[in-house]
Amino acid sequence: MRILFFTENFPPETNAAATRVFERAVYWARWGHEVTIITCFPNFPDGKIFLGYKNDWYKKEMIDGINVVRVKTYIAPNKGVFKRSLDFASFFITGLIASLCQSRPDIVVATSPQPFSAVAGWVFGRITKKPFIFELGDLWPRSIYAVGVLKQGLLFSIMERLELFLYRQSTCIVALTQAFKVNLVERRIPESKIHVVINGVDLPRYQNINKNSQLASKLGLSKKFIVGYIGTLGMAHNLENVLHAASLMIDNKDIVFLFVGSGADKENLENIAKKENLKNVIFLGRKPKENIPEIWSLCNIALVHLKNESAFSEVLPSKIFEAMGMGLPILLAAPKGEASNIVETNKCGEWVPSGDPKILSATIKSLSTDTQRLEKYSRISKKLAPSFSREEQAKKFLSVMESCF
Repeated sequence: MRILFFTENFPPETNAAATRVFERAVYWARWGHEVTIITCFPNFPDGKIFLGYKNDWYKKEMIDGINVVRVKTYIAPNKGVFKRSLDFASFFITGLIASLCQSRPDIVVATSPQPFSAVAGWVFGRITKKPFIFELGDLWPRSIYAVGVLKQGLLFSIMERLELFLYRQSTCIVALTQAFKVNLVERRIPESKIHVVINGVDLPRYQNINKNSQLASKLGLSKKFIVGYIGTLGMAHNLENVLHAASLMIDNKDIVFLFVGSGADKENLENIAKKENLKNVIFLGRKPKENIPEIWSLCNIALVHLKNESAFSEVLPSKIFEAMGMGLPILLAAPKGEASNIVETNKCGEWVPSGDPKILSATIKSLSTDTQRLEKYSRISKKLAPSFSREEQAKKFLSVMESCF
């Protein structure tokens, strides 16, 4: 099968969408399918082109058996509506043109939350008369309203209408969570066309990784209890709350908060940590994906944190599954919903309400002195990981594509 996939994010970017699309596509290519990715040059989340790339009009490369076609776009940081809209719109134009220069696929796929990626997929599917699958990675514009980037009004209404139009026009929808499916059904999208393939972990990348003692020593973390947050430092994550929790624990010299990643809120977080002299907080910045497992290996707890907004009760952060792959206890601070159900039902960690630094700090202190509880969560977490294997998800997604013919 020839698969053409539109996505604005792709490695060497390391965010959830880039990782998800890449890891599934690798399996499809291994199984003999011809996969072409239409994407832009890596720049997320800071809006700066990665070293080794430049914003050319067109470039083809082969990555792990995947045909990757990169196109020129208007580059902007992951904040602000107008410039990000120009970014999305430019990808629609250049990505669509590039897709017309490729071999005719058997099926077209596009992933959200970037809306015009899905628009490009739908238009290309109409032109080529091929099935179009919409992978629903986020409920937009609801998610950007939740972080305060977009207010309800004319633009919100237009985007919501576009969202519903794409749902209705797609041949199939692949939703990342069961809650997304419920949301769509409530909005009169036919249940029969919605398939759920959740986020997960590529197990070979994360299993059997021993603690990197040399790296721990280099960072001054050898004898510390490390609370690790690895991922985008964005507006959806309300990480100021974590810094407030850290400030309540400043006298506890044994506990350190380790942030790895970049994003729209990174500068603000660093300024707060500096202003409050939070010596128990370390920012490592963005790291290549291949280095992430060894950084996770330093951590005693995987922290997953989301803003206390109802929109985020429906999401399943990929950090949860990476933590499972590493066999790490999970500390989830988020609205009650899809993610808390996994953590609490399976007893692979603990849930605390988002936005309460006192409860967060108290829970971390309690866990740091309870070896037995940590070991229990770790065992369960590791045992659960195969249930969320990226390979199995790739098979499930592939079966959805095959059913669309």
